[in-house]
Order: sequence, then C-alpha cells, then structure tokens
Amino acid sequence: MKRYVESYILKDLPGKIVLLTGPRQAGKTTLSKQLFSSFDYFNYDTASDRMRLSKKSWDREKQLVIFDELHKMKLWKRWLKGVYDTEKNPPHILVTGSARLNTYRKAGDSLAGRYFQYRLHPLDLKEVHYFLAEDPNSSFETLMRCGGFPEPFFYNDEIYYQRWARSHIDIILRQDLIDMFAVRDIRAIETLVHLLKQRVGTCVSYANLARDLERDANTVKRWLELLEELYIIFRVTPYSKNIARSLLKEPKFYFYDVAQAKSDAGAQLENLVACALLKELNFIEDTMGVQTRLHYLRTKDGKELDFLIAINDIPQYIIEVKWSDETPSTAFKHFQSFLPHVKNIQLVKNLPREATYPNGVEVRSLVNWLVTLDLSDAGTH
Repeated sequence: MKRYVESYILKDLPGKIVLLTGPRQAGKTTLSKQLFSSFDYFNYDTASDRMRLSKKSWDREKQLVIFDELHKMKLWKRWLKGVYDTEKNPPHILVTGSARLNTYRKAGDSLAGRYFQYRLHPLDLKEVHYFLAEDPNSSFETLMRCGGFPEPFFYNDEIYYQRWARSHIDIILRQDLIDMFAVRDIRAIETLVHLLKQRVGTCVSYANLARDLERDANTVKRWLELLEELYIIFRVTPYSKNIARSLLKEPKFYFYDVAQAKSDAGAQLENLVACALLKELNFIEDTMGVQTRLHYLRTKDGKELDFLIAINDIPQYIIEVKWSDETPSTAFKHFQSFLPHVKNIQLVKNLPREATYPNGVEVRSLVNWLVTLDLSDAGTH
C-alpha cells in the first residue's frame, strides 16, 4: 500500500537526508523499502548491522541506504553528518526511528540544512479512503475496533488486535524505554498507561496521577514526556493567547492507537478525531513548513470545546465532537465572542442531515468530514 508521505519523500531524497519518525509499527520500514527496488538496510537494534555501520560498509551501488533506529547510536547526528559530508557520491539516505529525533528543535544542530523530516502516523479515514477506496463507514468501524496500525487494521479481528496491542506496548516499554532512557520502573509506567486510558479526553492533573502512582509529580511529568517521545501518547494543551500560559494549565492526552481508548465510546471517538487532526497538522508542517498547534478550549466555569486548530499562530478552526447530538453546543456562542473569525464545526457521527446555522456554526458528518480533511489551504493564508 502506498502511504501519504511517499511522494514527498521521493522528491526530497535526491538533495537531503530524510528523517522518518513515528510510532513503532506504523509502517516506516515497509514504506522505506518500497521507495526503490535497490536499497541497503541496516537496523541498529541488530548486532551484526551495528558492526557493519561502524565500518560504514554498505553497498554504495544501491540507490538508497536505510538506517533504522539510528538514534540509539551515541552521537548519531555527528556520525550521520560525517557520512553525508564526506561521501563523494552518496546514495539517497533515509533514517527511520520510533522515537522523536527532536533534531529540528535544537539550535546549532550538526545536521542543520542537511535534512527534511516527516512524521508517519497510523492509518486514518482519509488515507485509507484515498489509497484503498474502501467504504469510509466500514473503515471507521475497523479503526474503532482495531486501531490504525497497519497490521491489526488489515487483519481486522478484535482478538488479534488485543494480542498485538499487548505485545506492542510491552516491546516499547521493556525495550525502547530501557535502551534509550535507562528507565527501570516499568511496572509503574505500565500503570500510568492504564490510568491514561481511563482519562482520554479529560484534563489530566499531574498531582492526581502522582497520588495514584505513589510517586512525586515531577517523576510523573517526566514519564509522560517519555511516553510522548516514544509516540505512545500526545498532549493537547488549552488555548490561550499567551502560549506560555497555556502550557501551565492541565493538558489532555490521547493515544496514537485509537483502539486504546475503548473504555469510553465518546472518549474513543474524540481520540479518533484528535489523531486525524494531529496527522493532518504534522503533514502540513512537514511538507509546507508552517507552524501548527492543536489545542482545546475551556473556561474556569466549565465551558469547553474539544479542539482549536491554530496555523501560524492564527486560530482557524474550533471543533466539537459528538456521537449523535446535532444541536450545536452552547459553548460555540461563548467562544465566538473573542474568536470571531474562526470556523466553528460540530462533527457528529450519527447525523441525519448536515446544517449551517445563522451564527456560522456548521454541523457536519464526522466520517465524511474526516475523509476529505484538508487544512493545507489554511497554511497559505
């Protein structure tokens, strides 16, 4: 199956190193190996490949060399820079990893000007419909049962998914977390993941989590950051015109694996939308270079809307997610008073008829809207 970033990567490879990150088993290696028929592949987790990398003994006649999990190498960016700068006729170089490489955030980085980065997300309604032309409603049911990771999605069996998910989390926590961050308190972090599944779509209190885990709040914050680094969860912060202030307020956390939030149907539906929005925003950041943010809206007296999308620091969309309530949320009216030029959309899964109201609020079919989701125009304004 072709993936949504494939053509963009092929366009960039002749002139840049391409860094491809994303959750473990999201399809990075499969995508990498289908770009060219002629490639050399190295996985840093494999001892024999580490030896070959230390000698830089790849086949220089190949069109593409793939370095998988290279970020686990000490000083990997310096090593990669040396390869890029000293090879006379270097092959196309693609580096993949199941943890955030954070390269683009660091000033004075040794790879500056030598790479472009892409984040590969699991499958969603838009990608499945575009590349497989499957019925969106059927794909929606599969996503809710089995998540969007390619292997369980295509197997399409809930028992298979449950077995896959258990080993998936176990590998990340017991291999990647220990290898990369030398964390030993794995059982407590497993409990943290379980607690987060019960809190999807709700404001998370570090103090409450710390109390439940019998750890201090700073330790819990660090663990949450590590789970984000390893693409298990992502955070959505409350919107404020003062971005620094918004980061001090309680965030919400969602799972890259939509099926992890099964304990509450409404929360799982919200998680599915959150994943689709983040995937689209990461895509336009990676392909267009714009800055994007995903927030939620909440007042002290409890008025709340699920998502606010800001592009280049300008709020563009406010989105509320419902299973079957087609009556626009009363919170739209409140937030319109200080965000007057933002598009207001209520996405409803079971919707007999779409509508637009005099105050501009649109009520749209959740499945149809996500299938055709395109925020790229907003990034050019």
